[in-house]
Amino acid sequence: MTLSKPISDLLYRYQCVTIPGFGAFITNYQPAKHNSADHSFSPPSKQLTFNSQLVTNDGLLASYIAECNGISFENAMDRIEEQIKLWWKELDKNEDVVLEKVGALNLNAEGNLIFTPANTVNYLTASFGLSSFTSPAVNREVYKQEAEALENSTPLIITPERRSQSPILRYAAVGLFLVALGFGVKEINDKNRDLQQVVGTQTQEIVEDSIQTATFFDTAPMELPTISINIAKKEIKKYFVVAGAFRVKNNATKKINQLIAQGYEAELIGTNRYGLHQVSFAGFADKDEALASLREIKRNVTREAWLLTK
Repeated sequence: MTLSKPISDLLYRYQCVTIPGFGAFITNYQPAKHNSADHSFSPPSKQLTFNSQLVTNDGLLASYIAECNGISFENAMDRIEEQIKLWWKELDKNEDVVLEKVGALNLNAEGNLIFTPANTVNYLTASFGLSSFTSPAVNREVYKQEAEALENSTPLIITPERRSQSPILRYAAVGLFLVALGFGVKEINDKNRDLQQVVGTQTQEIVEDSIQTATFFDTAPMELPTISINIAKKEIKKYFVVAGAFRVKNNATKKINQLIAQGYEAELIGTNRYGLHQVSFAGFADKDEALASLREIKRNVTREAWLLTK
């Protein structure tokens, strides 16, 4: 059985896929890139790396293989171990271990595992359908020079102005029009002034009558009852005593229920950089209280507990 397909499938959904006892493939987000040398553009992607120090079994790969093949978790673990043995045989012969759509593994002179990603697949689902492309550079200087050359070569045609046969008659007509317009404007202004005087007088009389008949209320300020509002300051939890981290969220929920049954204020405090769901015994706003709780839990419950600061 090959592990290439299940590893590739899981890399679309998880940041870290661990091969128990061998190492882990890790993806890191990379933004879109522009290469000014060849004018190429690449969409956002996930950069794939390998860490031979992460060998602890988180159950993710075995659970996925068991689900896809309809076998037990134990049988899936046996298949993984068999595949790892075959890999080491190939590596000891200085041969490459090639994982389709993932990359190739080999040993260097010091006996360390070296990973070369395939870079044939973009594991960032948000970039689905996007591919790299090249766009030729736009030479704006050439267009400018062509425009200037066209402007210089275009002839200018000047049409001589045609003057009227009788300019005196034209000026006389304009003068008569202006005189008539002046008389008309004066008459309109006189009528508007008379109308404004009549309307203003009537409006003033109406306002005075309204003021004389109006009834005014008491202008003394009204006393209002004093209202006191107590706002409790919400404490922000920054320190958490961590009980464990789980690949499967359902297992994290089970752990929370167990701790709550034991009297702890357990809660889910998000995922870490490897996509593991973290569970805390309790959270604290005060660092000293958190350290005191951590010492008590290490002494009486488990020495694997540790303090997380957010």
